[in-house]
Amino acid sequence: MAFKIQEAFDIQASAQQVWEYLIDPAKVAVCLPGAELLEAREDKSYVGAVKVKVGPVAMSYKGVVRFTELDEAQRVVRLVGEGREAGGGGSAKLTMLSKITPGANGGSQVTVEAEIDLVGKIVQFGRGMIEEVSRQLFRQFAACVKQHLEIADQPQAVEEAPSEPEAVSAVPLAWRAFWTLLARSLKRVFGK
Repeated sequence: MAFKIQEAFDIQASAQQVWEYLIDPAKVAVCLPGAELLEAREDKSYVGAVKVKVGPVAMSYKGVVRFTELDEAQRVVRLVGEGREAGGGGSAKLTMLSKITPGANGGSQVTVEAEIDLVGKIVQFGRGMIEEVSRQLFRQFAACVKQHLEIADQPQAVEEAPSEPEAVSAVPLAWRAFWTLLARSLKRVFGK
């Protein structure tokens, strides 16, 4: 199942601060629900894992992500990733382009275009549900990045990182996605 995601978010941090954050895989992994950075390789590729749980179905993917374009002048980041489902026949492929543009009042806007191709038991949830859950995961990611960068100038208490990332539970996301899709369908049928 192949699909595309296009999202954007505004952040009250300079374009340079956002750039430096988004090209640091260790910082990005902290903001990806269920993700863990396992290894940074000398060839500028990174090994990581993601755990997702939808009801009784738990999936764990391990794969490699590589930056294929880092244009600091234009603040454009392109990466490709590929992962395999642990203990299953599923796989995921990702190509993502992110662009950071200066915004008003010293802020920035981040736009992301991603092409994702999924194979395996995750596709049983259907395109609409997967796309909506992906949007909601992106919103969580954006909120986390904002939290880290918008309060970066404030003193913070040192927090201990958990030893193992908790699997992102997609059940609340799936319910939210279901209700969002249902509301859209009803609006189409009955009008606004």
